[in-house]
Amino acid sequence: MIVLKENASAGPTVPLTAAQVAYLRDSKLVTIRGTGPYTITPKMKQVGAVHAHGLDVVVTPKVSIQRLLFLLGYAANPGFLSEDVEGVQADGLWPIVAETLCRNAERALAGGVLQGYTTDQTTSSVLRGRVRVADQIARRPGRMMPLEITHDEYTVDIAENRLLRAAVRRMCRVPRVPQALRTRLRHLDNRLDGASTLRTGAPLPRWRPHRLNARYHPALRIADLVLNTLSFEVGEDGLAIAAFVVNMERVFEDFVTTALREAWRADQGRTHSQYPATLDTGGAIVLRVDVVHLVDHKPRFVVDAKYKLEGRSGGYPNADVYQVLAYCTALQVDRAWLVYASGTGGSAPRAIRNTGITITEYPLDLDSAPRDLLAQVNQLARSAWI
Repeated sequence: MIVLKENASAGPTVPLTAAQVAYLRDSKLVTIRGTGPYTITPKMKQVGAVHAHGLDVVVTPKVSIQRLLFLLGYAANPGFLSEDVEGVQADGLWPIVAETLCRNAERALAGGVLQGYTTDQTTSSVLRGRVRVADQIARRPGRMMPLEITHDEYTVDIAENRLLRAAVRRMCRVPRVPQALRTRLRHLDNRLDGASTLRTGAPLPRWRPHRLNARYHPALRIADLVLNTLSFEVGEDGLAIAAFVVNMERVFEDFVTTALREAWRADQGRTHSQYPATLDTGGAIVLRVDVVHLVDHKPRFVVDAKYKLEGRSGGYPNADVYQVLAYCTALQVDRAWLVYASGTGGSAPRAIRNTGITITEYPLDLDSAPRDLLAQVNQLARSAWI
């Protein structure tokens, strides 16, 4: 196994097969240099793990795996709770993801497999539900049997169980999952017998949270995360290929956007992500602003998320301020925030000469507990109205 640190500038030199080289070059996780042996280094801001043709490569994030899962989960669904991923005792990305899924799925099924009503359209010689008259006439003019019917059935084959079973099965096939966890995953798969298996490439079942499936919510959020982030296939050589690769810059931007949208939800106005604008009157200089909060359809606040650390001198690049100043100029906004992934100096407002614009550098502590991290974002959201 090759283990690298996020954004490391150096890596090991190792022999690789042609299949391994081809896959790793397409994986978006690492860079391959040389003609054999090959030097492997992580791509900037990419983290995760791949298992390619018998080779394991892991790029560990600066934050814990549990914190990464929380950032990913919350960005996709603000109902995602820290309890869904915290407290997992496992070593390595694959085992942590598998343990998190197992734990939440076991809790969900502790009260039995959820059942619900599904609507089925079928051809039958027995009348159940109601006849689809138009289909009956079109397919069997003048004939009474068999019947084209629509009926409701109370079953375990519902979206929640199909989604959970698909995640369990994908996780069970991933290499490097300890045997004890694999046994638990197989037991969960057996518990969900009766839920349809998803076809390869088919869209994921859609579910909505409500009172009746409340005990499934944490497990379904983890299942969504697994199915949307983790891929698995078998290569032409018969060896497994698995990947869990994410871009930390995108993860951070998505988390900040979702957290701010939730923090401002009860306030006037609406929060937009990747807000389009142009800097020049001709529309040639196109801007995309990470977060813009509008009141009465006019931009009020601007936020730009930067997955960057402080420089050695303790500050951030001046170019970041220039960029946000352009956003403020284009949108006629006088308050903006630069949200960074780390920092020791605390919130730092910068009053821009001759403009009336204030740009505040606002570092977040990603190592803090999820509740504290959300509180930091909420503090920013509240300060915007002061």
